[in-house]
Amino acid sequence: MKIHKIEAEVWKLDGGAMFGLVPKTIWGKQYPADENNLIHMSTRLMLIETDEGRKVLVDTGMGDKRGEKYYKYKYIIDSISLEDALKNKGFKVEDITDVVLTHLHDDHVGGAVKMNNSAFELVFPNAKYWLSEDQYNWAIKPNKREAGTYFPDNFLPIKEAGKLELVKKNGIYILGIEFRIYDGHTKGQILPMVDIDGKTFVFMADFIPFVASIPLPYVASVDVQPLITMTEKEAFLNEAADKNYYLFFEHDFYNEVCTVEHSFKRVALKKAYRLNELV
Repeated sequence: MKIHKIEAEVWKLDGGAMFGLVPKTIWGKQYPADENNLIHMSTRLMLIETDEGRKVLVDTGMGDKRGEKYYKYKYIIDSISLEDALKNKGFKVEDITDVVLTHLHDDHVGGAVKMNNSAFELVFPNAKYWLSEDQYNWAIKPNKREAGTYFPDNFLPIKEAGKLELVKKNGIYILGIEFRIYDGHTKGQILPMVDIDGKTFVFMADFIPFVASIPLPYVASVDVQPLITMTEKEAFLNEAADKNYYLFFEHDFYNEVCTVEHSFKRVALKKAYRLNELV
């Protein structure tokens, strides 16, 4: 098994959205914001090469199907097409056998489908797309809070092409990769877990966006069920500390991977890493 990072975008988002009820005077010391309260965000995807020869991409970034007005408010600083990003790693989009969609918010799934001569086309034509059934049903009839980030053209073309595999519960659906399902940020978010040379890497998606989000009260205001997030997060972090998991961050601009440890009566950062230090 091997893993690679794929850097799709660097963009900005309101810092208060990501740190919820924690005051900026506190979180701003750990994760800097600009004069408009915007913080840097990465879209750092994971590419997994399995021992059986499968090439599994986790999430797909924003893509570019929306209009200029939409992306104006995403404050994109840098982006690269997935075709080019994969090419830089020695792969083609046709090589991808599986795409794991952690959830269907636009910044995580927008790159799965593209426009080609006014028609929708799957970016990864040879891939199965994995998604939780709960998240699919949640997105088909979105609540008012999340409706603005669910776009049917991001996922219905996958369903219509017969490429969508819906996951109902935790388990191993691709040999060597475990899917864990969490409901606090949005219903049915999948976190993939993969073992590489004795190290367990967990793709954090929006569950714990940053190293700065590790403290239990740091819950994003965009989470639809924040109390569930806190319960899920506390259990996961204790497990991660006990088993020395390596947390792989999709959105942390400053940190790619970290471990955590028990510290007094809480779980705290143990050490941060660049991925190339570990694999």
